Amino acid sequence: MIRRAFWFTTGAAAGVWATTKVQRTLRRLTPESLAARAADRAVAAGHRAREFALDVRAGMAQREDELNEALGVGPEEPGHDGRTLPPPARRAQLGRAPDITAAPGHRAAAEYGKEDR
Repeated sequence: MIRRAFWFTTGAAAGVWATTKVQRTLRRLTPESLAARAADRAVAAGHRAREFALDVRAGMAQREDELNEALGVGPEEPGHDGRTLPPPARRAQLGRAPDITAAPGHRAAAEYGKEDR
């Protein structure tokens, strides 16, 4: 008799547990619940995207500062707005470039193709 009572109680407990589990699953699969979960996940994805964009912006600003420092460009220079490169530094005049058309064996541009005609 005690065996029967034990198995009856075990079966009833298993039935209650299974019924509860099925009811929870059915509640989770209702359209309202699915819509709420989708909305929550979309909001979370939006927050992650915003954080990513802020991280990218911060990285861009940091890299821009590094490049400006490496190039010697910066807003601390008087009269410089930081948006354009400074004027090129004056270099000593090296003299005129040699005339390559006077080199032996060189043909002027007008002479090219005359033989082909």
